[in-house]
Amino acid sequence: MLFSQQGSPISKNIVKETLKIKETFPNLLNNKIEQVQKVINRPNNNSKPRILMTTKGPSHKQVIISIDNDITKKFIKELNSHITNINHALKVIKSSMIADFICVDNKGIVVITNNIALSSNLQEIKKYVKNSLSSNIDKVSLARLPQSKSYLKIVGISFISKKTNSCIASDEIEDILKNNHIFNNIILASKPRVIKVSPKSDMAIIWIDIWDT
Repeated sequence: MLFSQQGSPISKNIVKETLKIKETFPNLLNNKIEQVQKVINRPNNNSKPRILMTTKGPSHKQVIISIDNDITKKFIKELNSHITNINHALKVIKSSMIADFICVDNKGIVVITNNIALSSNLQEIKKYVKNSLSSNIDKVSLARLPQSKSYLKIVGISFISKKTNSCIASDEIEDILKNNHIFNNIILASKPRVIKVSPKSDMAIIWIDIWDT
C-alpha cells in the first residue's frame, strides 16, 4: 500500500489518475496535479443553485385603504379614536385580529395589525373608514393586503396637453385611463410617469405601476 507524505494511505485509483496526468502533462508541478485531481474527483451536483433572497417582501400584517391625499389628511387628525373604533368593529364580528396603529403613505391609510387580515376583516375596516368619511365615501376605493406590482408602458400619447398647451400632467393621464374601457379593472399603484420620447419629439411614453390581481 502506498502512503502520502502526510502518512495517509493512497488508493490505486488515485495513483492511476496521477500517472495519467503526468503522462499528459509532463511539466506539471505536483501542486497543480493535486488541483487537477480535485477537479476530476469533485462530486457532480446537478441540483439547481439556490437563490438567496436579499430583501423581504412587504409584511401582510397590514391593511391598505386607498384614499385620496386630501381626505387622508382629515382622517389622520383622530388616529387614536379610529384605532379604538376599528378594534371595536373587529370585536363585534368576533375577529381575533387587532389594529395596533395607523400610518399614512403614498398609497393611502395603512392599518398595522397583529395578524393577517381575512376578507371579513378587510370588509369591516373598509366599512368603518367609509362611515367615518361619509361626506367623501366615493373617494374610498378598497381595503386590501399588500400586493406585488407590475408596470405598463403606454405609447402614442401627445407630450403636449390640449387643455394646458404644456407638458401633460399625471392627473390628466389618470383621467384618460379612467375613460378607457381597456383599463377598467386596473388599479394604479402610483402616479403615472411621463417621459418625452426624444428631445425633438412631441410624443410621450407613459409608465404606470399597477397592482397585480
